[in-house]
Amino acid sequence: MSAHIEIPYNMDERPDTGLYNAKLGVWLFLASEVMLFGALFSSYVLLRTGASTWEAGHLILNWKLAMVNTFVLIGSSVTMVMSWAALKMNNLAKFKLYMGLTVLCGIAFLVIKGIEYAAKFEHGLLPNQSTFMAIYFTMTGLHGLHVIGGMIVNGYLLGPGSKMWATEPQRFTNRIEVAGLYWHFVDLVWIFLFPTLYLLPGK
Repeated sequence: MSAHIEIPYNMDERPDTGLYNAKLGVWLFLASEVMLFGALFSSYVLLRTGASTWEAGHLILNWKLAMVNTFVLIGSSVTMVMSWAALKMNNLAKFKLYMGLTVLCGIAFLVIKGIEYAAKFEHGLLPNQSTFMAIYFTMTGLHGLHVIGGMIVNGYLLGPGSKMWATEPQRFTNRIEVAGLYWHFVDLVWIFLFPTLYLLPGK
């Protein structure tokens, strides 16, 4: 007969940190992500200040599409919060509605970004054309990969992962909360990327 071992603090807060395990883990992960994107933004600043000339993002890039994408991501953060709030009110149907909208917003963001990338390729604006274009593709491409990662997690929680609600509703609610923290981080990175790459004038 095997003994059932339950890992503590999956649903309850730890006495030493005031956080449950998953929330503590995602904050540590996000700290590493801050260092990753912080290094990229720092590289951008150093390269820009050291260059004698610099392209104007608002003249090269489609800032109107990027602005639409900004509102799309902000809207997805709202629906992500609403999906978590629906579970706090024990309403799984509303959770699925709002989480579905979050995933759809992620798809819309990637489609718009794909349209923008296709236009750049069509006009020969590739990473090897200039330092600015190399930074543009590196930073927006890495951000796009983070969006895809978040969509995979959210899609799983919307689909097969939602079965946990029937057996461990509090633990499932916690999973939505930590997934939301990651998604809000992705949104926040874009809010910094948009003005940095698309709106700053050249020199």
